[in-house]
Amino acid sequence: MGKKVIVIITTIILAIGLVSCAKEDSNKQLSRTELFMGTTVKVTLYDNASEKLLDDVFKRVSEVEDLVSINKEGTEVGLLNENAGIKGVKLSYFSYNLIKKALKYSKLSHGGYDVSIGPLVKLWSIGLPEANVPSEDDIKEVIKNIDYTKVKMNDSTKEVFLSEKGMMIDLGSIAKGYIADDIAKLLKKNNVERAIIDLGGNIYAMGTKDKEHKWKIGIQNPFEDRGNVIGTIEIANKSVVTTGVYERFIEKDGIKYHHILNPKTGYPYKTDIAGVTIVADESVDADALSTLIFTKGLDEGLKFLDELETAEAIFVMNNSKVYITKGLKGNFKIVNDSFELSN
Repeated sequence: MGKKVIVIITTIILAIGLVSCAKEDSNKQLSRTELFMGTTVKVTLYDNASEKLLDDVFKRVSEVEDLVSINKEGTEVGLLNENAGIKGVKLSYFSYNLIKKALKYSKLSHGGYDVSIGPLVKLWSIGLPEANVPSEDDIKEVIKNIDYTKVKMNDSTKEVFLSEKGMMIDLGSIAKGYIADDIAKLLKKNNVERAIIDLGGNIYAMGTKDKEHKWKIGIQNPFEDRGNVIGTIEIANKSVVTTGVYERFIEKDGIKYHHILNPKTGYPYKTDIAGVTIVADESVDADALSTLIFTKGLDEGLKFLDELETAEAIFVMNNSKVYITKGLKGNFKIVNDSFELSN
């Protein structure tokens, strides 16, 4: 009888130990970092974490790159571009809806942001080894092929047709946001409630840090290396995306040419904005708007966002003054004395 009691007690202790370990494992923090379309992708899980889930996340990231990259052979978007002016191409649900979303913002900006800017992006190739400052004649030639109104969508067949030869879709200004949202959906399906998805500074913060605190996100200093911040905001279930002249540029004869190109002139946008950060519920919207708003400048950008009512913004100007939209007042806090909040 005594031996039976000892065995029973020991079994109970072991069972409690196993339950305890299982509980700890389900709440452990796991993180992984890989490359996607030339961007560092880091996903950190804070609950219900598993290596298998991270495997699934990065498998999905790889699948998306094989669909939408224009710098990789054999992608769906690459095939679409190859058939410009020839025939429509049936796309996956993911690629089709991503182009449709980019086309929506092209229309909203009246072409200041243009999904068909691919020929110009290829010509400059800023951020790639072959980057160069093209000739004025070459620029004039390629901008003839930029016109979002000539991108034809067929919702019933999921076909896209680029109406003229030489046209080219480029999704670099929106793809990271779309995949961040896609990752978030995958995590939610697997009962993850708290996670940080970081695609090269494109942040999606799932849930909250804990029961009492939201996530505190730093806003990049556009005059310093990545990781240096000017201020912070607190968010939950939102995305924060920053676009700035510091990200990618080339220099020739003492002149810096940043990567945010004007589809109408063929040259980088001239602006007093050093960086603009967008805060939105969905990362795809924050991603597209961070570029779109940059193209508009401060006054028009503030007006546009006020009318849109679905996103907030932080503008960092070349003179180190900072402007924010109404919805961020009381939330955004400057932590660098070199910058001044002006509104």
